[in-house]
Amino acid sequence: MIRASFVLLLLVAAAVGALTLAGEPGRASITWLGWRADMTAAAAILIALGVGLLAAFIWRMILWVLGAPRRAERARAEARRRQTLDLLGRGFVAVAAGDGSEALRLSKKAAELAEAPGLVRVLAAQSAEAAGDVAQAQAAYTAMLGFPEMRLAGHRGLMQLALGQGARETALRHAQEAYGEKRSARWAWRAILEARLEAGDWEGGLELVKSALDRRIVPPVVAERARAALLAASAAQLEHAPEPRARSLARDQAVEAAKLQPAFAPGVVMAARLLAQDNKLGRATAALESAWRARPHPALWLAYRDLKTDETPRQRAARLAQLAAVNPTHRESLILYVEQALVTGDAAGALSAARALEPEPVTARIAGLMARAAFAAGAVDEARMWLARGLNAPPEPDWSDLDPEGRAFAYHASDWARLVITFAETGDLIHPRHERRERTLRELPDLPIAYANAGPMLIEPVLYAVDEDYDQPEAGRPLP
Repeated sequence: MIRASFVLLLLVAAAVGALTLAGEPGRASITWLGWRADMTAAAAILIALGVGLLAAFIWRMILWVLGAPRRAERARAEARRRQTLDLLGRGFVAVAAGDGSEALRLSKKAAELAEAPGLVRVLAAQSAEAAGDVAQAQAAYTAMLGFPEMRLAGHRGLMQLALGQGARETALRHAQEAYGEKRSARWAWRAILEARLEAGDWEGGLELVKSALDRRIVPPVVAERARAALLAASAAQLEHAPEPRARSLARDQAVEAAKLQPAFAPGVVMAARLLAQDNKLGRATAALESAWRARPHPALWLAYRDLKTDETPRQRAARLAQLAAVNPTHRESLILYVEQALVTGDAAGALSAARALEPEPVTARIAGLMARAAFAAGAVDEARMWLARGLNAPPEPDWSDLDPEGRAFAYHASDWARLVITFAETGDLIHPRHERRERTLRELPDLPIAYANAGPMLIEPVLYAVDEDYDQPEAGRPLP
């Protein structure tokens, strides 16, 4: 209104100014109820403006008086809203601090104001959980199911309560109902996937991953990693089946897993092994080289080494050098350069290649490799030093994926289930054998312990089966 009055005043001033400059002030005459008033045009304009402004002011005052009750109600609502938000904020802070009783008190006060019913219900449920009142928490989460926008939160809360009570079937039911909602969440997908993996239902897991990708619950990269790991897990189950058709399906699944994720070493090693059994060495070699380029793993070069068994040491060393050249600066390639030198008996070359590994953290495997290279070069004292360091050095998680017989990724079904979840979500491998501290391939070579005048000893470039007693190493058994 103030802006409109100002504009009107400017227009009147302009009109009065124009009349004045024209030299003709004009005349205005008003007759009303027997009264007559004569005046100039400018005065009439100013009087009309004053009356108009006075009328507008009176009208605004009337509206302001009439709107007083609504303004008071809005002020009270704003005060309640601020008080509710303050109570909710303090309540959630109390839940985060684990103060259940205080959180319950604040949630009840917030419920009395009822300015934010959704948040109040969430706070009531979480407060009851923090206070250890399972029945009240369950009632609060159940109440959320009656509101479409809160069903996911209600199902998730009820699922977590059921898991806490050991009711896995009830928890799975809530996850399935949440996944069945038009708009679902990733936690529901993961809960159902974990249940299927626990049951070894790899096909069901693949269907679930496809469904989640179609509904955009998971991004394509997660779906691709999950699919590759699930295919590898299914292939591991079918690989030793008596039916030729099942073994053929295992090969196809492993090959598809290797194509989807070359960085997934378990699938690639399995694919190479099954392809080699079918005399498809070219495809097996290409799969292993692609995997080495993406993410080198010791199981990859061992599988690469064993693709051929009828070659001379120099031919084998040349193949290993070819694999290392695919990713020459990686730590595993530096290790492989030492191995291929030891294969040909090139002691000087092995010792030179081993020098590149000196900046690496000392593990049992690195210490064993250094000891073999030093002993092959005739540096007996240095070899013993490395052997002593290796006795107390930590093992390598990747190396633990090889069992004492040299089999790679010989996992249980439960290990595969965990591996699928971890690899799908993070792209990393887990190492169940390392977690269980199970026996692995021997990392330390067998060297003479006594300081005797022993002549040069040929260290065969092979891997040894590990013995649990590292303090008293026994003669290992070369792997084929």
